[in-house]
Order: sequence, then structure tokens, then C-alpha cells
Amino acid sequence: AVPRPGHDRQLIPAPLATGGGPFPLRQSRGMSSAPSAPPSSPRTPVPFFDVVVIGAGAAGLFCAGQAGQAGLRVLVVDHSEKVAEKIRISGGGRCNFTNREASPAQFLSANPNFCRSALTRYPASKFIDLVQRHRIAHHEKHKGQLFCDDSSESIIDLLLREAEAGRVQRWQPCAVQAVAHRPDTAGQAPGTAAYVLDTDRGPVHCTAVVVATGGLSIPKIGATDFGHRLARQFKLRVTETRPALAPLTFDAAHWKPYASLAGLALPVQIVTGKGKARGEFLEDLLFTHRGLSGPAVLQISSFWQPGAPLRIDLLPDVDVQQVLLAAKQAGSRKLLANELAQNPAIGLPSRLADTWVQGQEAWQRAVNACTDKALVQLADSLKHWEITPNGTEGYRKAEATLGGVDTRDLSSQTLESSQPGLYFIGEVVDVTGWLGGYNFQWAWASAHACAQALARAHATPRA
Repeated sequence: AVPRPGHDRQLIPAPLATGGGPFPLRQSRGMSSAPSAPPSSPRTPVPFFDVVVIGAGAAGLFCAGQAGQAGLRVLVVDHSEKVAEKIRISGGGRCNFTNREASPAQFLSANPNFCRSALTRYPASKFIDLVQRHRIAHHEKHKGQLFCDDSSESIIDLLLREAEAGRVQRWQPCAVQAVAHRPDTAGQAPGTAAYVLDTDRGPVHCTAVVVATGGLSIPKIGATDFGHRLARQFKLRVTETRPALAPLTFDAAHWKPYASLAGLALPVQIVTGKGKARGEFLEDLLFTHRGLSGPAVLQISSFWQPGAPLRIDLLPDVDVQQVLLAAKQAGSRKLLANELAQNPAIGLPSRLADTWVQGQEAWQRAVNACTDKALVQLADSLKHWEITPNGTEGYRKAEATLGGVDTRDLSSQTLESSQPGLYFIGEVVDVTGWLGGYNFQWAWASAHACAQALARAHATPRA
């Protein structure tokens, strides 16, 4: 054990009663957490680890297991009572654990190329191989998205078994109250206690700290800004953050005509932005009481900027104008709303058709009584619906966080920051994936790159 040296302590504020703050961690099943340790005294050696991982989510657990299996002594601390809550609720409880098509093209960052190295060295195929070795039944649902056949718990069990194989210790629940660096350790050999962490279970010494505390999304399961505050403590930059993969909301008066459509879903093409900032997706859209959701909207929300409109084609791959004019020429006596819903070449949901024709009196008549101009205008309105959100549902409903620890202060090869021995992985970093398993793949890839770097730089003989 390494005796505790004196140090200048930089404190991070204690966690709020709501669960935010210096990462207290919590316990799940599987690997047992160590019992609370009494405060250290001159006769009680301060525990030493090669690596302390702060955060027992997807990235943190995977990094800990990989580093432990490489021979490092690893401790994981987390403020939640359960591990990997985001995995638990992912994919409707079945965990969309990766995407076969994952590449840098599906990630947003101030530096879009930052994720390339980690994703290339640990592609989706490698995690799929690991899932198969653990005999987890899974299936491809849509566009390369892989889900467990049974429960998300299968992926959590995988991570806990990998951590157990690496003899990883885990303290949960355990708040980290302060992290301090000993500047006199620069250039010293592995095994030097370069960092001191004050935790709810007493002080801990380590050579390296890995911050895997996630982003700000879904605070009810423990999300906090701890990782961002720790980065700032050590003079690292943090880019502006905002909710990603979130439902969009609209002014109540403007949305009133559509509120009755809540629960209705249909495939659409949705676009926002221009040039390199343009986002475009062909996915399902869902009407809600307050606005729009569903995969199409969650995807586009990561590209949407306040004040910018959305451009939506409600009937992609349908030439609505041609079909309506042909129906008129054939003498259709159906009300226009019924034609939209019942014509197999259109197939607009009837509730949406009924609502849509209320937009103009000229659309509230039989097809053969409509002017060509009215039919063309109706077709254009369905193909080019333009509407401007007034915001998102925020971090409460967001599935990810845009922004984070600035990649200019991190190595794309190792995930080590410009502060020696301090690493950042997963969602806490300014790398955000599309909907569909991409963010989990970034968790696995960044964790693996970090663990490899730790094994090279910080391994010491195990007792």
C-alpha cells in the first residue's frame, strides 16, 4: 500500500440531494460491492489501485474489465445503487447494444474525425463477437441495429462477468467528493500514487483516473455534470452542451390543430439545416400532445438549431399531385380526406387526412369538385410541410448529450487528456452518435482504446 502524501486539494462541490454531483455510485447485482471502509488512520493503509474508473455505466464497466484483464488493479466507483441504468432502459428493455454499420459518419462532434481511431480499432464486429461468446441471443431489427432477444440485463451481466474476470473491485454507492493530483509525481514509474480521491468510503490512491460519468440526459437515473466539472477543474475545455435525440416541442397555439393526432405514427423524410450542418433522415415520425417524436424526430433533433424550421415530406416516394389529379380525371366523388386515406397509392392515415384538409376550405369537398390548383396546393403541403419547433423536451427525455469534454484536449488514440493520467471516455466526451446503437458502440470503442493505453502506461505487478 502507498502511504497518503500531503497534497493541495481541489474540491468539487458535494452532490445535491437530488442525486447530482460528485459521482456517488451505487450497487447492482452480479459482482458484489465492497463494504464501506472505515476512515483511514495512521494504522490503516490507504488503498492503492493502478486505475480508478469513475462511473459504472457502459463505458466505465467495459473499460474496467478490459484493463483488469490486462493485469491492472482497477476500482470502479459510482453514485448509483445499480450499475448501467442506461443499458437497462435502452431499446425498450432489450438494449440496442451496437450497430453493424457504425462508422465516423454517424457521429457528431466539433472534430468529426476524433472518433475514427477508436471505432476503427474496436469496430462493432468485435463487440458482437463478445456478445456471441457470452451466448447472448440477439437479432437485427432495423438498419443494422442489434438488440437482445431477451432483456438488457444480458448485456449488464456480460459487463459484470468481464469485470469479474479482471478482478475489478467496485464500490457502490460511493460518492467521489474530491479528486487531487500530486504534481511531484510527474515522470515517475508506474505504481506511483499520482491521484488522491476522497470518497464516501475513504481516500483512494491511484496512478490514473478514468472519467466515464456520462452526459446530462435522463437525470432521474443519475445523470450529472460531474465529468464536465472535473474536466474544468483540471483546466480542460468543455464544449457547449444541449439535449440530443430528444422529442421536439411547439408553441401550444400553433400546435393546437395537431394535438388530437397524439399517438399517430407514419414514415417520413425529415430535413433541417444546410451544408455540413444539414441533417436528413427517412424514419418514423410520432405525433405527441406537445409536438413531435419518434425515430425521425429524435435523429433530426441532434441537428436542429433554435429558430430553424423542419422540412417534412409526409408521403415520401409518393407523387401525391399526380395521384390526386388522376383521381379527379377518373371522376372520384370521394371527399378529399377519404381519397387521401383510402387510395392505395397514397395511404395517408385517416386521422391525419381528416386533420390536414381542415387547413383550407377548398380541400373540404369531393375530389371531382376540387380545382386543379387546390389539389396541387394540397399535394405540395403534404410533401413540403415546414414547421418550426420552439424547443425540445430537454434532458428529461433526451437519450444523449451533444457536446462535452473538448476533443482538442484529448488524445484520439488513448483518450488521455492533456492532464497526465486523466482519461475521459463515453458520452462525457464531445462525441454523440445517431439513434440506433451508435452511442453504445462509442462507449465500447472509447473504453477499449483507453484500457489498452492504460495497460501500456500504468501496469504494475499484482500481489
